[in-house]
Amino acid sequence: MKLFGKFRLNIGNRLLRKKIDTNRRTVSYSNIDNVRNIGVVWDASDPKEFKNISAFYTKMGQRGINVKVIGFYDQKVLPGEFTAIHYFTCLKRDDLSFFFKPLTPESETFIDEKFDVLIDINFKNVFPLRYITSMSRGSMKVGLYREGDSAPFDLMIDQREPTVEEYLEQVIHYLEMINNTTD
Repeated sequence: MKLFGKFRLNIGNRLLRKKIDTNRRTVSYSNIDNVRNIGVVWDASDPKEFKNISAFYTKMGQRGINVKVIGFYDQKVLPGEFTAIHYFTCLKRDDLSFFFKPLTPESETFIDEKFDVLIDINFKNVFPLRYITSMSRGSMKVGLYREGDSAPFDLMIDQREPTVEEYLEQVIHYLEMINNTTD
């Protein structure tokens, strides 16, 4: 985001707002027992946190829930631990348009997939990840509460400076509390 970064980001935000206005999806969720697939949008700037993503993947797999993760690492080269993992796609700086929109076929596929739950782990509000979350067709979008933010979430978790592990525990806790049997 060096050359005219703020200017490019402002235009990217404007373009995203226009796309959000035309993006239609149906919000639905009954309970955690009916969830078959979860999408996770993750800020991969701290590779050490990947162990928590991996543990979440394993935990959900034990419940019979398929998890796909898309991340963004703001460099030109990915760390070795981010490669060759079948449930994880990581975007890098070169995978973005001039206005920071993700351009890869994997990001488009992720956006188009109708996840039962989409979990946003984008604590720093990184634009390429916000774009993916905003445009996603996920049935129930969960994210971190930010005061004054018109985020695209159906369920917001209010935590101050959460870790990925704590945040995911809270997300699952609240999803388990919801039991809407009218679906």
